[in-house]
Amino acid sequence: MLFPVLLRRIRPDLFLLVLLVAASSPSGWAQTSALQQADHAYRIGLAALNRGDLHAAKDSFAEVVRLDPAAEQGHSALGAVLVRLGQLSAGMRELELALRIHPQDHSAQENLALAYQQTGAYAKAIPLFQADLAAARAGHRTLPLGVIQSYARALAGLGRISEAASIFAVAAHAHPTDAGLQDELGTLYALGHNWAAAQTAFRAAIAQQPGNALAHLHLGSVLAATQQPGSIKELLVSAHLAPENGALQLQAGSMLAHAGEDAAALPLLQRAHSLLPESAAAAQQLALVLQRQNHTAAAIPLFEQALQAQPDDSDTLVNLGMAYTQQQQAKLGIPYLRRAIAIDARNAMAHQDLAAAFIQLNQVDDAVTEMKAALALDPNSPQLHYNLGLAYKMLDNATAAIPELTLAEKLNPDAWEPAYVLGLLELQEGRYAEARPQLEHAMQVHPDNGEGWSMLGSVYSKLGQLPQAQAALERAIQQIPNQSDAHLLLATVYMEEKKPDMALAQRKLAASLMRNHMNEQRAEVATHSGQSLLAQGKLDAAAVEFQNAIGFDSNYADAHRGLAAVYQRQGKMTEAAMENLLAAKVQPTTPAQ
Repeated sequence: MLFPVLLRRIRPDLFLLVLLVAASSPSGWAQTSALQQADHAYRIGLAALNRGDLHAAKDSFAEVVRLDPAAEQGHSALGAVLVRLGQLSAGMRELELALRIHPQDHSAQENLALAYQQTGAYAKAIPLFQADLAAARAGHRTLPLGVIQSYARALAGLGRISEAASIFAVAAHAHPTDAGLQDELGTLYALGHNWAAAQTAFRAAIAQQPGNALAHLHLGSVLAATQQPGSIKELLVSAHLAPENGALQLQAGSMLAHAGEDAAALPLLQRAHSLLPESAAAAQQLALVLQRQNHTAAAIPLFEQALQAQPDDSDTLVNLGMAYTQQQQAKLGIPYLRRAIAIDARNAMAHQDLAAAFIQLNQVDDAVTEMKAALALDPNSPQLHYNLGLAYKMLDNATAAIPELTLAEKLNPDAWEPAYVLGLLELQEGRYAEARPQLEHAMQVHPDNGEGWSMLGSVYSKLGQLPQAQAALERAIQQIPNQSDAHLLLATVYMEEKKPDMALAQRKLAASLMRNHMNEQRAEVATHSGQSLLAQGKLDAAAVEFQNAIGFDSNYADAHRGLAAVYQRQGKMTEAAMENLLAAKVQPTTPAQ
């Protein structure tokens, strides 16, 4: 949008000067006639330019160049129009030629500098901007704001951020109500990590133009980078102000996701993907959020879309491979993880996720190999040491497991899992004194573990620490009241504490729980049998099995539903409705979220 201003600086009298010189030269009347035609074409081009007809102007200036190839003004004008039409390469060639003929043509310098800046040729643009600025100062004139902005952008493009910011600051001071200028100044300050100045500039932009979505976006990013409050609000405001701007929705959503605000990021990224359906970045960012929110099935096709655009991106390969593993489809995920490792053998996460896939397929030895490869790249990862220790435990190799789990615990004392597994290993080996501190630490860090309290209670009991055993087992029963083992252990402790009545009560509870569990198992077996018979159309036999299941456990909802299905196919609609009501009563349907 800068070129119309510059094109108006082309002066029509320049060709008259050339014409007079040519007329007095000994080159003859033919040359004079050609120059007259060139001058006429030039004036027609200017007229077309003034009425905004760029294509007609281009044709006229091309005619000037054809009639007089040495006419610098023709090349300059044609180059400027070509650039304005988006034909940058052809335009830059004409402008370069104009400057070779007349190096002091400031219009050509300005237009060529702008074209260079637009195409990223910053090193070529800067000397021309500097020459243009020097000429303007010498002539006591001011360069257009757009030219100054482009000069600063070229400096920023070469990493000369402080110089660019200085130029923008002067321009912003001269135009204090220009919100776009303040926003761009803030962006330069942010690039230079001058966070306070960036925040001031963005707030100034918002004060001048409250509906400036980009300024809100940029302010939100600065607040997030400096861990100040208000970043989420600003990002959401920016997205609200520009609901049809897919790029902005993507940026705001990505920043929210990066800040750990997946719930807020999700609708923005979904919007971005709908607005930019071909964008690999939008697909990738949305897939990552969906994956973290356990919507893995929805994430997989998005990862696949991103992978089509960037087939050698190892991070996308890893995410896709892990997504398949999360969907219990490790076989489908392994090829992607192997491709990621082939592309980047130093990707520790790829090795770790491949190990998880192997674990799912019960290929524990292969998993150990991958975890060792990951540890070679990231030797201080507590999670990797824990995973390797757990894999060794799965292989019944306590000798190898204990050092890995011990190191994981040392590297991350706040994690409860290594201590818990170490306690279990010691307990399995009958080393109760060694198991106790590990389980105590695990339960201190993670007290909401009923099974852990039961294990610790058992250890205390083995060590003769009856009050501690009682307290631990009572806590276990609070958390897992339907587990019979804890009741039996507590009964044993009560007996040793000479509390026979309390021990008897716990044994009765345990016996009742075991009967209930056995009946539930029987009901499950009978229900599966009934479902198989129902599928074969053997309705009477299926009804018997479902009724048997209900006899074992009257609260087994699947048995009531199965019997309802039998009755419905037999035309017994009243009985079917009754069974469905009973099923709903014992297992209410969870309302849709």
